[in-house]
Amino acid sequence: MTTLVRLEILRTLRNKRYLMFTVLYPALLYVFFISAYGNGGTVANGVAAKSYFMVSMATFGAVGAVLTGSAQRISLERKSGWTRQLRLTALPGRAYTLGKIAACAVTTLPAIVVVFAIGAVEGVDLTAVQWLGLAAALWLGSFVFAALGVALGYAAEPDAVQPVVMIVYMLMALFGGTWFPVSDSLRTYARFNPVYDYNQLASFVHGEGVAALPIVALAAFLVLFTAAAAALYRKDARRA
Repeated sequence: MTTLVRLEILRTLRNKRYLMFTVLYPALLYVFFISAYGNGGTVANGVAAKSYFMVSMATFGAVGAVLTGSAQRISLERKSGWTRQLRLTALPGRAYTLGKIAACAVTTLPAIVVVFAIGAVEGVDLTAVQWLGLAAALWLGSFVFAALGVALGYAAEPDAVQPVVMIVYMLMALFGGTWFPVSDSLRTYARFNPVYDYNQLASFVHGEGVAALPIVALAAFLVLFTAAAAALYRKDARRA
């Protein structure tokens, strides 16, 4: 499994599309948003725009990295027969699933770090502990979406996986506080959206303290998506 994870990471980091759409694109969007709000602009509850969108664009890039990377790569491997070849080796299905999730989660770090670097240059004022805590929280939270990406890679047919992933990705971002703060009327429903809970991990840097509910919700989503990914992998194996 260690070898599989290493190869998956290297293959992803060599992908120019990955660097463009999951690292540079969120960074450019962040610059656009803070320019639109101007220096000192705020969003809901008086949170500085440059701080709010630093988090939301970092999560946007992280979710995009793991969803598009894992789901589309798995669909291509299924179509080419590579997944079937792996099943003929000594690698157990559980190790394959966990290896995919771990490899995808590691590749979220560039997306988070680049946006954070721009935020620091733009004057986002956090202590060293807050920077490290926020980076760790967002990185750990990305495992949830890595598991979802693996599940979608096996749930959708290879020819349809790209539009399915993009629809899921954009809908979760739209109603998860990525583009704008979630209003009170939508917050009740947004709690069932893992992207909303993911963004809420940053509440402690806005002076709101550490929120336990998003952590519990994301842990539940991780268990659900991992179980779904494992079940769909076994189903695909029986079909093959």
